[in-house]
Amino acid sequence: MTLEAEVTSEKRKIGRVEFKAPSVVVICDTGETLYVQVEDASPKGMGLWMKDDRPDIEGKDIIIVADTVIMYATVARMVKRDDGTYTVGISAKKFTQEVLEYLFKHIGNPDKD
Repeated sequence: MTLEAEVTSEKRKIGRVEFKAPSVVVICDTGETLYVQVEDASPKGMGLWMKDDRPDIEGKDIIIVADTVIMYATVARMVKRDDGTYTVGISAKKFTQEVLEYLFKHIGNPDKD
């Protein structure tokens, strides 16, 4: 296999870099919060580690707050590890007006300084 073939067979268009950060995920349709660990990140997505007692969120839209980053994303995959925990891949989405309104309503109070 040539280098060109190896590069084009990779699903990600942008490589990820290590970015370890304890994080909070909000599941958009239920408002449920989960605590996860970000392992790596790029402008287009993140790789997460999640405990085995968490719900199946594959295919769901989420908002993740990781250190200084807030990302709106879809959970692209959940893979169970040998130890029962999960590797989770998320793919970034553009913020919609509804998501931005939710964030401002539930996370911040612009009148407070």
